[in-house]
Amino acid sequence: MTVVHVDAMPVSVSRVRRPLLLRLGRFARLKSVMSATAMYLACGSAGIQAAEIGATFEKPCPFGDCSAGIAFTYLGETVIETGFREAGIEFGGISGLDFDAATGNFIALSDDRAERGPARIYELDVNVGAHSLQGVSVRRHIPLQDAGNMPFPEQSVDPEALRIGPGGRYWTSEGGGKEQLPPSVHLSSADGVHIREIAMPEGFAPTADGSSGIRDNLSLESLAILPSGDVLAGLEAALHQDGPIPSLTESSPVRMVQFDAVSGKPRAQYLYMISPVPKAAAEGGKAMTGLSEMLSLGNGWLLTIERSFAEGVGNTIKIFMADLAYATDISDIASLAAFEGRVAPIAKTEVLDLNGIGLSPDNIEAMAIGKARDGTEILLLAADNNFSSKQKTQFLAFKIHRHGQ
Repeated sequence: MTVVHVDAMPVSVSRVRRPLLLRLGRFARLKSVMSATAMYLACGSAGIQAAEIGATFEKPCPFGDCSAGIAFTYLGETVIETGFREAGIEFGGISGLDFDAATGNFIALSDDRAERGPARIYELDVNVGAHSLQGVSVRRHIPLQDAGNMPFPEQSVDPEALRIGPGGRYWTSEGGGKEQLPPSVHLSSADGVHIREIAMPEGFAPTADGSSGIRDNLSLESLAILPSGDVLAGLEAALHQDGPIPSLTESSPVRMVQFDAVSGKPRAQYLYMISPVPKAAAEGGKAMTGLSEMLSLGNGWLLTIERSFAEGVGNTIKIFMADLAYATDISDIASLAAFEGRVAPIAKTEVLDLNGIGLSPDNIEAMAIGKARDGTEILLLAADNNFSSKQKTQFLAFKIHRHGQ
């Protein structure tokens, strides 16, 4: 078994540490601090390795804390080609993924805006074990209902992230800047019946002049259920009033919102720094990066995906471990760009670079941890094919090893 250590010098220390503070002010000052911070956080990636089944890639001591140690053993890839239909409806647009312990199956959320079929969740049979991923089959789809117990009308919802939590299945609707559709979090039953909708705090709704609120197609892409049961929802890119989207030289500030599991009211907001775009596009092309998914590890840490795409080059997918413990609550900061003060962002450290280990990831937007049939703990990733013949619904599986397990 090949083992790659991502840390150069593992050090065992207590989790009690001094949080990194960003000084916020005029955005010109903020940008320079962000860029330096992001460059530092991006260091420490593993060298390129062959993506062989059974190869293990390890981060022994994230944040210098060996109790957070994590490793990933590659189990393989499987693909469902664009155009596959289940019950007469085109399968694709997989943007959310979770594991249903009650059935032993994974569930997936399509980001189809009720155009090719109803807004829907899929039930997936994932044939995976401790040694390899054999395949993924689609068992059925579950239509989602709106507050009137009816199918969502076309373009009225944009599903993106999915988590099973207290009382049902939470999923996000990204909203839309062009359509002036606000983002939201929904709770549905296992059968797709509407239970409630959770509105985002003030400042997130799009505005016609783009002075504040979400950017179009860069909104609620990620969702996690914290150990307390609280819901954590994350944006893909910065709100207009907080700063620009990432560039090749600059990082970008995105917000995560924590909602009370019982009342649905927002508890706190946190700053997460998106790293700069890792690769330039081909001449004349565009490049972007953003937070495409996250999940809770159940012990105070998160895993996050930063998904990048450069025209003429392709996708770059990096997985980070993030720590909420020392992050500042920024709920009362209306604009990060205009704020004069110091903020502790969510700490993060890279734990896996899919390109760096020799994989060719597609548009990875979904991530879940679940149990294989033999009891192995599995990290499953899925790509959104955008219903395009040039893309594919790709699944990548890893056996996940955590400290003390």
